[in-house]
Amino acid sequence: MNRPFNRTLKSAPLVLLTLLLYACAGGNGSTSNSSSSANDSSTSPDPISAPSSCDCAPLTDTIGETINVSTVTELNAAISTVNSGGGNYTILLADGTYELTTPLYISVNQVMLRSNSGNRNSVLLTGQGMDGSITHIFQVMGSDITIADLSIGEVANHAIQVHGENGADNLLVHNVRIFNTNEQMLKGSYSSSTSDSGSDNGTVECSLFEYTDDFGPQYYIGGIDVHQGANWTVRNNEFRNIRSPESSIAEHAIHFWSDSKNPLIEQNLIINCDRGIGLGLGQGRGCSGGEISNNMIYSDGQGAHNDVGIGLEDADNIEIYHNTIYFDSSYPNAIEYRYSGSNGITIINNLTNKAITSRDGGSATVADNVTSAEEAWFTDVATGDLHLASAVTGVVDAGQDLSVVTTDYDCESRTLDAGADIGADEYQTP
Repeated sequence: MNRPFNRTLKSAPLVLLTLLLYACAGGNGSTSNSSSSANDSSTSPDPISAPSSCDCAPLTDTIGETINVSTVTELNAAISTVNSGGGNYTILLADGTYELTTPLYISVNQVMLRSNSGNRNSVLLTGQGMDGSITHIFQVMGSDITIADLSIGEVANHAIQVHGENGADNLLVHNVRIFNTNEQMLKGSYSSSTSDSGSDNGTVECSLFEYTDDFGPQYYIGGIDVHQGANWTVRNNEFRNIRSPESSIAEHAIHFWSDSKNPLIEQNLIINCDRGIGLGLGQGRGCSGGEISNNMIYSDGQGAHNDVGIGLEDADNIEIYHNTIYFDSSYPNAIEYRYSGSNGITIINNLTNKAITSRDGGSATVADNVTSAEEAWFTDVATGDLHLASAVTGVVDAGQDLSVVTTDYDCESRTLDAGADIGADEYQTP
């Protein structure tokens, strides 16, 4: 699909949430940002999932009136002004650490929050730990909200929750580090009693989702978890250590389900997560349409639950192209399509060291995949770098030329030589 990024900021129906406005206005605590940088003890390196060929530069644009803040008190006051003013604002955060005393509720449309410096490691919005009293960093009830170029984490529930049940659409998360949440890191919620009530047209790009320890705090965790969402794009992100320390398995690094539609999931790096990419879960909570392409997924096998790289459950009309999956674990399958509701699926040009298989009656067209990958074929398996180390026979120039996938994991052209390479990386001779 490789849909072009053309996110326009346009008005959506305004949701008036008096209770949340009151909460914001009353939460102006006196805690200010410290002088220390957010780039200290728990900061990981920037992701290799966003190479220079991909468009991951910090944002420089603004929306409407601009408010500059440098303390928590100023940030809370700015949120209150934005909500009472009806939206169309940009909040620019000075470098520093902002220890929140209340979640940040955004109940209006067209709001941008980003660091002024553009350095996501220099602006940290934090709660009071995964077992603390701050449940969220951002509660998003409005549409056309942009969160960019900062770090957020250490909360009891979700770092970002976008409320589709309140009509919140068109979320943009760009160049954000999300870490150490007690539940899913980015949640797209919905009303289970209403059809088409999820958040639509979201974009999550160039961001890092991670637990700073080797495991999360419990099993009920995940990276991006969207219910009943339509037309999301998830690209150029990195996911690390989303795995359970308990007897139950964690949710996926990227998951669209409960009748979601048409997600585009491309050019992401997933390392040491219980499950990689999931569309649907069980029977009756599936996903229809979508593309999963050019992703790299690696597990070192050290988790208590080593499960599938790409899993389709009751998911139909999905295209799975040019992914690379390598597991140092005993789990037998890299890609699964499961249940009779999983049909109309196309799986082409994927490179794995595990099987691509049907379970419980799923059906798919499967062609030109390689499922016998060897560690020596890749640049550095132990770090999750699954770029090809050499021109592997049967992989390089061995795939189908697919008009819907014109670039590779690195956002580089797939029309460089005789034919498309199998897997996420289009090999280039040094």
